[in-house]
Amino acid sequence: MKICSLYLSLLLLFSCGCTKKTATEDLHDKKKILCTIAMISDLVQKIAEDNAVVVTLIQGQHDPHSYQLVKGDDEKFLNADCIFYCGLGLEHGSSLTVQLHDNPKAHSLGAFLEKNNAALISIDQITDPHIWMDVQLWSQTIPYIVDTLSALDPQHAAQFQENGKKVQRELQELDATIRSTLQQIPKEKRYLVTTHDAFHYFGRSYLAEANELCDSSWRVRVQAPEGLAPESQMSTADIHKLVEHLITNKIGAIFSESNVSSDSIRKLVDACSKRGFQVHIAKKPLFADSMGAKSSEADSYQKMMLYNTKIIRHELCPES
Repeated sequence: MKICSLYLSLLLLFSCGCTKKTATEDLHDKKKILCTIAMISDLVQKIAEDNAVVVTLIQGQHDPHSYQLVKGDDEKFLNADCIFYCGLGLEHGSSLTVQLHDNPKAHSLGAFLEKNNAALISIDQITDPHIWMDVQLWSQTIPYIVDTLSALDPQHAAQFQENGKKVQRELQELDATIRSTLQQIPKEKRYLVTTHDAFHYFGRSYLAEANELCDSSWRVRVQAPEGLAPESQMSTADIHKLVEHLITNKIGAIFSESNVSSDSIRKLVDACSKRGFQVHIAKKPLFADSMGAKSSEADSYQKMMLYNTKIIRHELCPES
């Protein structure tokens, strides 16, 4: 009788062990999603939750404009079931472009927005890839992400839909918070000068006066010595033009960015000083092309945008 009971117990134990998936097997079954930048990964992860493995290609403070593939990146592309990237010229490193071009697994959030409303992503008739800097604009990519994930993994489509709606509500609240916070800055102080042209959408949405949106006069509120890509070359004429802008509008603070050299804005400080006008570089850099390190105050998209808002508000209107 004891032998029989022992046999049954062992049989039950082994049968249970055969049907239960290990953590490794469960991970293997999940879809692999590769995202080029952290801002996309953050959005995709919130929608997919634990139903997918989300990997960020360009990590830390690397520049997405000039990123070239390194050892191990080819394998990430090979293993990915789906790839999300910004597009609109952001990821223009030659080796990365080759992997994204005509790749049936690759989905451009920027191309989706451009197809639906090209006017929204054009600044002075130039396509600007920094679409995440306008929270409301960025939230318009959520249905596209939801639909793409649902086609890839129909079993969890309902959950993707529900998560997408939740994230959209969160981003609507974030958008309103940023706008109300920055609109409290007096309009004569609401000027932003950063290292490179990553804040056009931000300025249009959060710094401009309502009447300035009609004739694009809001454009003067956001300036930078370098172009849409930080590797752009700054000329003497660019420096002179920005110095005049700083002095004319009495702008006392300019901003560096976390992953971009501050050389260009230091030149602005020196040039202004020679003209007898004092301008300082904000103590803390802004985040534009990358998010903060893990456990920092800018380690998610929403936290990054709130962090930028807090720093800008403090520097442009320290008395408030």
